[in-house]
Amino acid sequence: MFSPDQENHPAKAPVKYGELIVLGYNGSLPNGDRGRRKSRFALLKRLKANGVKPSTVHIACTPQAAKAISNKDQHSISYTLSRAQTVVVEYTHDSNTDMFQIGRSTESPIDFVVTDTVPGSQSNSDTQSVQSTISRFACRIICERNPPFTARIYAAGFDSSKNIFLGEKAAKWKTVDGQMDGLTTNGVLVMHPRNGFTEDSKPGVWREISVCGNVFSLRETRSAQQRGKMVENESNELQDGSLIDLCGATLLWRTAEGLSRTPTVKHLEALRQEINAARPQCPVGFNTLAFPSMKRKDVVDEKQPWVYLNCGHVHGFHNWGNKEERDGKDRECPMCRSVGPYVPL
Repeated sequence: MFSPDQENHPAKAPVKYGELIVLGYNGSLPNGDRGRRKSRFALLKRLKANGVKPSTVHIACTPQAAKAISNKDQHSISYTLSRAQTVVVEYTHDSNTDMFQIGRSTESPIDFVVTDTVPGSQSNSDTQSVQSTISRFACRIICERNPPFTARIYAAGFDSSKNIFLGEKAAKWKTVDGQMDGLTTNGVLVMHPRNGFTEDSKPGVWREISVCGNVFSLRETRSAQQRGKMVENESNELQDGSLIDLCGATLLWRTAEGLSRTPTVKHLEALRQEINAARPQCPVGFNTLAFPSMKRKDVVDEKQPWVYLNCGHVHGFHNWGNKEERDGKDRECPMCRSVGPYVPL
């Protein structure tokens, strides 16, 4: 959970900006969390700031000249307008921010390695046969090192050469103030919940984030070259509960403040005991059900509740209602007759 900068200094708890959680894995990847490839990633304040911000702009240079500029020991973004013209924007160090990069690549600039989420996959081998649509350097998140520790998201990440290249076919343009901006091939989409991340939350509107962090309506198709309309009254600032769609995996952003209000293991255990004390009954067999503790969650007990995933009805275990045409994996709910997976809670 710690970034490399903090692993050698465990004594003092670092400031946590927030966490990214990959949706669809229920807390861990099929083969377990390993290194930078995991189901969740904590963004912690680095010992030394590594953020960057736009600096010098080189206009109307040839691709060869652009390559020479990009080879300097600093970050840059290259916008190829044509075979004869490339605009290079150099980035300089920003001592007030920390940068975290997310993508499919396992190269060192990537802090959080994300692979495609395949429904129902039980191991990494289930996902390897699928051609990934997640960019190797998908996006970057810039966090302010001082309160309120604002986190902002930008499309594309810097590679091992500290460069971002937008080729001829990538959507790119010059802004009103003369700066360059663009979109990645499959884009980075963000949705902020309305009414905060609470029981009253409502889905917001999906937007696309540009390389420079501007907000746009969605393109007609995911990889269309024509950008959507700019949404000037919205920003790339992440909120508690924001969803990030990387075209193959969806991430949930939780702020440190939001996480501090989430239920703890002790709270969940108290609720479990409270439910069991009420002696819930199976609506069909009328036998008493008991939710197991975390220590016994992998041991199926005769009192353990089972749930039909399609309809949500909870029962005690029974071995009737199998649907042979579906290899016996699905059951018919005796309450509503819907057919679907039947699993222990």
